[in-house]
Amino acid sequence: MAARGGRRLRGRNGFAPIGSYAALGDGRTVALVAADGSVDFMSLPSMHSPTTFAAILDPDRGGRFALTPVGEFEAARRYVGRTNVLETTYRTRDGVVRVIEALTLQDGGLLPWVELARRIEGVEGTVQLEWRVEPRFDWGRVEPRIIRRAGRLVAEGDRLQLAVHSWDAGEVEPEEDALAGSFEIAAGESALLALVAAYEQPLHAPSRDHVEARLDATCRAWERWLGFWAYDGPWEEEVARSALALKLLIYAPTGSIAAAPTTSLPEVIGGDKNYDYRYSWVRDSAFTLDALMRLGLPEQVQDSFGCLLRSVRRSAPDLRPFYDLDGGLPDRSEELPNLSGYRGSQPVRYGNAAGTQLQLGSWGDLLETTALYVSEGNVLDEETGKMIASCVDRVAMLWEDPDSGMWELDDHRHYTTSKIAVWMAFDRALSLAAEGHVPENHVARWREQQDRLHTWIEECCWSDELGAYRGWAGAQSLDAGVLRALRMRYPEHERLGRTVDTIRDRLSAGPGLLYRTTEHVGQEGAFVACSFWLVEALARLGRVDEACETMEQILPYANDLGLFSEEIDPESGDLLGNFPQGLSHLALVNAAGAIQDAAARAAGTSAKAGGARD
Repeated sequence: MAARGGRRLRGRNGFAPIGSYAALGDGRTVALVAADGSVDFMSLPSMHSPTTFAAILDPDRGGRFALTPVGEFEAARRYVGRTNVLETTYRTRDGVVRVIEALTLQDGGLLPWVELARRIEGVEGTVQLEWRVEPRFDWGRVEPRIIRRAGRLVAEGDRLQLAVHSWDAGEVEPEEDALAGSFEIAAGESALLALVAAYEQPLHAPSRDHVEARLDATCRAWERWLGFWAYDGPWEEEVARSALALKLLIYAPTGSIAAAPTTSLPEVIGGDKNYDYRYSWVRDSAFTLDALMRLGLPEQVQDSFGCLLRSVRRSAPDLRPFYDLDGGLPDRSEELPNLSGYRGSQPVRYGNAAGTQLQLGSWGDLLETTALYVSEGNVLDEETGKMIASCVDRVAMLWEDPDSGMWELDDHRHYTTSKIAVWMAFDRALSLAAEGHVPENHVARWREQQDRLHTWIEECCWSDELGAYRGWAGAQSLDAGVLRALRMRYPEHERLGRTVDTIRDRLSAGPGLLYRTTEHVGQEGAFVACSFWLVEALARLGRVDEACETMEQILPYANDLGLFSEEIDPESGDLLGNFPQGLSHLALVNAAGAIQDAAARAAGTSAKAGGARD
């Protein structure tokens, strides 16, 4: 991405475009780095903690860690191979420098502390750079205390300690609420900055050799992680980048999968659809596990599926839409008036009020993931089988109730997506019982409820006038979420084919792009996952050429690093919503895989990664 100077990138209001960010992560937290070298979002010590840097939500009060050339510059960046290590090349009037940065790992695992390493290499001429660490603890509500301890400058606040270690990158200078420095670097020279953070523990002082070695080893660790994957289908580089983006969202201490590492990046600029996505949704976790299975990454599947089951046990046989990254039941919902919000989009939220909603689709997602897990040759233990059966018994009692739907709406209705997902829950439960994975005690009841539900859907959710399944019973509204019914193997193939065409026509936001529902047309951005669901639906209908064409229309909307947020502004192409968005990237993986499967079926062969999936 080319960016001319920080002021040009950000404009007068100080906000950078969401698409201008790269994401770094270590399995515990994620940092967003703008193209001008400013770390504008980072929660410490963990992904679901309060922020220490949140300039993306308030340039004046949020805090940042900036490293940038002095004066005008152009920036071009890439990830180093198939890693989450970022390389940015800055070109100024006087020279060129390269910055290589990462949240470092220790031999592929977590360090006892958080370490953000930024290596600066002189490439041509000489370049003057400056850096500044402005920590604003607890969402900017706690001002830092800059002190000198044992000869080391430290920023303290909210039980966190930060130190900046500089090697040939200028002296660390204290300011009232920041640490700063400047330096000049010439071709062939190298400098290093390391931000070290500790929470409720002593603060480690690393050596340069160790930081340098960890930065290099972190590159190798990322390459190893994806080195054993089994994907050999189309759009390999885009699928690889999506896999790496999804890995950033996996919280290593538990294996839980966050929907996104950020909060309150708006779906509509200036609007109030600004939510905290740093939780583990049953839906998103299920889809991500499906994607990881397809990619041939069984170790991660085992870790994250086990975490999902541990979370579900907290509430089973009822299901929450999402759980804390630690596996607990979420109960926080707080607004932060001290932060202005991204480009004035209020409120900024810490926590998510949707945690207690009834979302019937969660049962379908859980059963689908369980069925996929055992289809890989895995075996459920007895207690898990009993718990899964109890969840099916519970949804057999609940499916006739209205719910909030997959879009977590305030209006409780009989959403078609929810009912089809429950149908899938019964379908997968019957298969699991037949294969001996779950108890068979209530199989007759499950089959009876599945038949009743199928009849109800066909009578109440189909619209001859629309030529499609309705968004909810009785409505003349469409919902792109219904596209998922094809992957659920809902049996009404002819009606689903007509629904795909109607949704593509009436919810179109431009070539390849879809709005979520009729009610969202023109009211928010195009929803990235829905666009990839259209690709998958076309592939599953055997319309491979159309699926490929649509895929090619969507992919260019990613930022220069191949990352997607939640939505796309159809007019400007700008990214909107939390970033990077797991649902967008896993939908990309599954869309590419569906095309691979469809092409394999057409050729009478099997796809390599797990075979073609019906």
